[in-house]
Amino acid sequence: MSASIARVLVESPLPQLDRLFDYSIPEEFSDTAMPGVRVTVPMRSEHRKLNGFIVDLVEASEFQGKLSPISMVLSPIRVLTENSYQLARKLADRAAGNASDVLRLAIPSRQARVESTWKPKEQSPSKSSPVPISNYELAKIEKAIQNGGRLALEATPGIVQLGDNWIGKWANDLVAIASVGLQSGSVIIAVPDYRDIEQVLTAVEELIPHSGAVRLDSKQSESARYASFLSCLTGKHQLIVGNRSAVYAPVSDLALTIIWNDGDPLFSEPLAPYVHCRDATLVRQEIDGGAILTASFVQSVAISRLVQIGWFEEVTPLRRASPKVVLTSAQPSEERLAAIARIPTFAWQEVSKALALGPVLVQTAQPGYVRRLYCERCEEPLACNACGGPLGLEARGSTPSCRVCGAIFGDWICPNCDSKRFRMSSLGAERTAEDLGKGFPGVQVLVADGERQVLNVKDRPCLVIATRGAEPIAEGGYRAVLLLDGERMLSRTGLDTEEDCLRNWASAASLARLDASVILVGVGGAIASSFATWDLSKISISSLADRAKLRFPPMVRVAAVTGSTVIIENLIGELKSIQGVDVLGPMPLAEPGSVRIIVRFDYSRGADVARLVRTSVIRASIESGASNRKSRTRAVNPQHLKVHFDDVSVFDFEGI
Repeated sequence: MSASIARVLVESPLPQLDRLFDYSIPEEFSDTAMPGVRVTVPMRSEHRKLNGFIVDLVEASEFQGKLSPISMVLSPIRVLTENSYQLARKLADRAAGNASDVLRLAIPSRQARVESTWKPKEQSPSKSSPVPISNYELAKIEKAIQNGGRLALEATPGIVQLGDNWIGKWANDLVAIASVGLQSGSVIIAVPDYRDIEQVLTAVEELIPHSGAVRLDSKQSESARYASFLSCLTGKHQLIVGNRSAVYAPVSDLALTIIWNDGDPLFSEPLAPYVHCRDATLVRQEIDGGAILTASFVQSVAISRLVQIGWFEEVTPLRRASPKVVLTSAQPSEERLAAIARIPTFAWQEVSKALALGPVLVQTAQPGYVRRLYCERCEEPLACNACGGPLGLEARGSTPSCRVCGAIFGDWICPNCDSKRFRMSSLGAERTAEDLGKGFPGVQVLVADGERQVLNVKDRPCLVIATRGAEPIAEGGYRAVLLLDGERMLSRTGLDTEEDCLRNWASAASLARLDASVILVGVGGAIASSFATWDLSKISISSLADRAKLRFPPMVRVAAVTGSTVIIENLIGELKSIQGVDVLGPMPLAEPGSVRIIVRFDYSRGADVARLVRTSVIRASIESGASNRKSRTRAVNPQHLKVHFDDVSVFDFEGI
């Protein structure tokens, strides 16, 4: 190849370095310095080196000076594909971020030992015949896959037995749909967490055992994840199963991307530039093509909007099934105290009857023992003297301690009324298990949460106390499901509170037998009615009109920008030049001299807003660097701007 200049994207958090730099290719690297390989290059001096990726090879450079040579080709494996770079660039530009930050999510860190044993696939996995799809319109799914369409599928509740294992019916259905997609090319299935991955892989092993499915998720060791990533680089008709990062898998023949429960918070990327899995998938479709299918019990508000504007097409079951939901708020009670108890008499009776037959699931809002304590006399919440955080109890008989900083208060006295007595509130899963254990002596009680991971339960009498999202699967299904703390879950003031509650309740309810009672405690109104009738998307759809009037996402896009008062005021002035943009704030923050604004803008103005904000970020970073060099310090400079596009959490008003 005659090209002797490499264009390199360096790995750096500095926004001013988020562009391609030209380097000469030494003769010793002429055979290995190819697009996509990892390299080390000098930056400003021979002694300062950065890692990066070769994006392109060219014959000439626009730079007029002498080009520095590449220092080292770290590996001859071309881990960055052309389409992966285009995707990273588009996503970074859309969110005013760095392309290298996106690639950090897409490409695992290099493992030399794995590379030494890796060989490109000589042939693709053998094609399996499509698995029959009985409860959805096959022709609509096949048409979408062939034409690169977008579908929003309503999942069917229930569990099914495959071999010796029980999994959610949703996993069985999605793998069946994936088998159809594999006839056309590679398929990616992205799910929120490892429990969902296990269910999908169980279905794959039973339904399409010769698919050669590749697992790609963050719970793998670094070497295992890198090996999985490399296996995606070659071969056709591959099946990739993983969490949010799986949507970046570098397959070259993508036919279908499936996302389960796209509204789950775990699909929100916590690292800059904070690109949601759903958005990454939509942007990737513009580059790679392929169809998209989202599936859930509760349609997210974001997908409801896309359905409303005709960008997605809904797919509903041919035969609908729904759990038998019972609302305690609709049950008559002669005893006022019994009616408002955490577990009303009616619920106790239903649980007692179900326990005679098999396992019962009890869903609670939070883990731990007691999350909040209140003064028994004046009802003031107990707060930490050091940081102001709430006090709780870690276990039975323990001393009150701060849930934020861990400070212990063995001699607590109420600063408001001098009382030394407190009462417990916001009971966690452990205290709930303790109370139910006393109420049902002799019955086994299991706790499932983030620390105690329980995936499966035998079909025998037991109480399973689980936090949201940690519910294990019972053989044959639970004999009853009790949903506690609904009012507390709904008390969080945020845009997606009702959607989150419905999704959590529906996930638990879907694990029950069809003839089992699903008891929702203490919740009434429209959301309870929607859950009881299994019209779960009604709440999301009805909120779209209100959000449009109030200019709340997803009807508009938003960006939260944090920085110094001077820089933010300058940015506000520049944003006023763009039509369809309004700014909320600035709002002072705890850090002196730091403020935050929320920028709201129409989708059509997204590129203009991101470009303007990005310019401000680069300018602030350069000024901050100059200031640090002048003062000869590496301290964090308040001139830096922090930017988070599409962050709906800024509208969560808890504690304000």
